Amino acid sequence: MSKLLLLGDEAIAQAALDAGLSGVYAYPGTPSTEITEFIQHSKQAAEGNVHHIWATNEKTAMESAIGMSYAGKRALVCMKHVGLNVAADPFMNSAITGANGGLVVLVADDPSMHSSQDEQDSRFYAKFAMIPCFEPSNQQEAYDMTYDAFDFSEKYKIPVMLRVTTRLAHSRAGVERKTIRPQNEIRLHPNPKQFILLPGNARVYYKELLDKQTHFVAESETSTYNKLIDGPNKSLGIIASGIGYNYVKENFIDTPCPYPILKITQYPLPTEKIAQLLDECDAVLVAEEGYPIIEEQLRGLLNRTGNIKGRMDGTLPRTGELNPNHLAKALGIKEVHGPAIPEIVVGRPPALCFACPHIDSYNALNEAMAPYGKGKVFSDIGCYTLGALPPYNAIYSTVDMGASITMAKGAADSGLLPAVAVIGDSTFTHSGMTSLLDAVYENTPITVLILDNNTTGMTGGQDSHALGRIGNICKGLGVEEEHIRIIKPLKNQHEQNVQIISEEIAYQGVSVIIPTRECVQTLSRRMKAKKQHML
Repeated sequence: MSKLLLLGDEAIAQAALDAGLSGVYAYPGTPSTEITEFIQHSKQAAEGNVHHIWATNEKTAMESAIGMSYAGKRALVCMKHVGLNVAADPFMNSAITGANGGLVVLVADDPSMHSSQDEQDSRFYAKFAMIPCFEPSNQQEAYDMTYDAFDFSEKYKIPVMLRVTTRLAHSRAGVERKTIRPQNEIRLHPNPKQFILLPGNARVYYKELLDKQTHFVAESETSTYNKLIDGPNKSLGIIASGIGYNYVKENFIDTPCPYPILKITQYPLPTEKIAQLLDECDAVLVAEEGYPIIEEQLRGLLNRTGNIKGRMDGTLPRTGELNPNHLAKALGIKEVHGPAIPEIVVGRPPALCFACPHIDSYNALNEAMAPYGKGKVFSDIGCYTLGALPPYNAIYSTVDMGASITMAKGAADSGLLPAVAVIGDSTFTHSGMTSLLDAVYENTPITVLILDNNTTGMTGGQDSHALGRIGNICKGLGVEEEHIRIIKPLKNQHEQNVQIISEEIAYQGVSVIIPTRECVQTLSRRMKAKKQHML
């Protein structure tokens, strides 16, 4: 088959298509977004009528993927690490129902928090759910593992996690493709009760899941993805997982690594291979991207021998991304650094785009809130989170998707008034609607600004499920129609907008203000596309 130059994310998408994918389900979240976008723009996917529409959130994506697997088709569900928290309920239960058609759960972790709230390591979720996990070390493995994961899923009737991290997701390499497979035909599970998790059924399936664990370990022991590479110097052994293996190899480009290396990219952990390495070597260095999950299991509770090195004892940094120089320092060899950044180059924090509609929304909100003092505006996750920075300094919280409304409600319940929530249009449909319903049920005196820029702006301008529907959704949730106000965030309407915001802040009940103006980035792209079409 052909060889392509692909991002890690694109390699995963292409592999899923070549493996006979029938549907991808996802909510955009860096660094996983490009997988679904690749499929959306794929001629192969279009010809195969592969489902590729964004889901409202990660939970609905996971449930839709389970539904496709139920029908016997192969499904891929994609999310970033914090998105797995949202999808955790169906994800955990899918380990009990098992899979019918191949079901692969792609989770992209973000060490160093380039665009995230935490450094959460999704391998813990795979261990928690007791399902197999693949963790590629390069783009070719990302392709091969995705392709193989669908077979593994159907062999053992189990969902399979594929875990990648930012550097692998967003770097390119040549990838050789495999044979394109046809999509599965619809076929239901032979057990009509398999997906009915009544306690009586679930107890049986849970035991079956436990019984499969020995098979999963055996697969890891014999997997070509897990291999023990011998080395003459037994004073140290290295366990390298995922992209950590690449970082070790980068330190030995011109010479073989003198230490034995155990490459682990398929879980559960291959116990026999690990035991062999520990028996042969005086000490072991664990190089893994993310949390010290392998290291912690090897250390046990006490680590009395003290021969396990890694992130937990400071040999490698406990936080942030792993890199080749971290490994070089741990191994006592020369680090390689690029040229120093000149002092004249000053780091710049991210900022709202020039002419962004959120600028005018925050300017109006700040003026309306000025009489009440600071600390009473709760925000959410999106481009508008940049309102926390100068010159706006307009918001005081960002915790998780949808939290702005319920945090404002909790603050109002405590007597901190006025309480204002700021949330984006896509985040509102993702996780904000149930929060608003809580506030409506108690008629909590909060004001909610739903910043509608007609898109999911932070992740690249994907379509928002809320487009043209926000007012009706709020009305359906029970917000009084006279307190659903739509404004246009423009400088020439500033005074009017301040007046409307001030009126709703003073209202002793739930009010919603919807500043509505298209994102300048999507507007620019749309106008360019229109111009090119006219030419």
